[in-house]
Amino acid sequence: MNILERIVRDKRKEVDLKKELTPVSLLERFPLFERKTNSLAEKLKQVGSSGIIAEHKRRSPSRSVINQSLSVQEVALGYQNAGVAGMSVLTDLKYFGGSLEDVLSVRASVQLPILRKEFIIDPFQILEAKAYGADVILLIAAILSRSEIKSLSETAKDLGLDVLLEVHNEAELQKSLMPSLDMLGVNNRDLKTFEVSLDTSRSLSEQIPDDFVKVSESGISNVDAIQDLRSYGYKGFLVGEHFMKTENPGKKASEFIKALNS
Repeated sequence: MNILERIVRDKRKEVDLKKELTPVSLLERFPLFERKTNSLAEKLKQVGSSGIIAEHKRRSPSRSVINQSLSVQEVALGYQNAGVAGMSVLTDLKYFGGSLEDVLSVRASVQLPILRKEFIIDPFQILEAKAYGADVILLIAAILSRSEIKSLSETAKDLGLDVLLEVHNEAELQKSLMPSLDMLGVNNRDLKTFEVSLDTSRSLSEQIPDDFVKVSESGISNVDAIQDLRSYGYKGFLVGEHFMKTENPGKKASEFIKALNS
């Protein structure tokens, strides 16, 4: 069993327990459930947008501890001041050290569009995302069937959430294309081997219809990479460890975006 399969196995147990503990009717009464969301897809399409989706990530299976010393509010404010287009917040506890409370803390601190970065396998998790103040959900093609992608993405759209669908190869892309998606994310990291190559984004770029905002994820650590990927039509760039592994992620993001704009 590879790491992705282990994560999904544990996630199913976690979600089943949470559904027993928290009724849907309770989530629907959360104050933020009625909040009008802030579209990340529209933000990425704006002229002059940095395109940077900066991530908050304490640890990962591939890297162990990344940064556990800073509060998520500090990181969020630093990212907003740096001029990022949006923020990705890991909410998996067991493997990444995150939580839905992190989304709530970010929502209380900044106006940025927030992506709930999670292994979503059940509509309940989408209701959670809405209730805790997220604007965008992530769906991972590698762990979902076409019918699951359709059902989950339509649930998200009904709630006013943006949908970022993540693929790793052509087969995943072809099974996933449907109108209920806003953004197509190409993950340059092989989730089975954790090897990273930007060639994945380059090779899949022409197969992504222009109806979707193209996002490149993982392995982006320099301005030249973004300039190159922009020439392939990418408007969004998910950057996590490059910022988070420093003592001041906001400052690092600010320097990065200034270099990008120079």
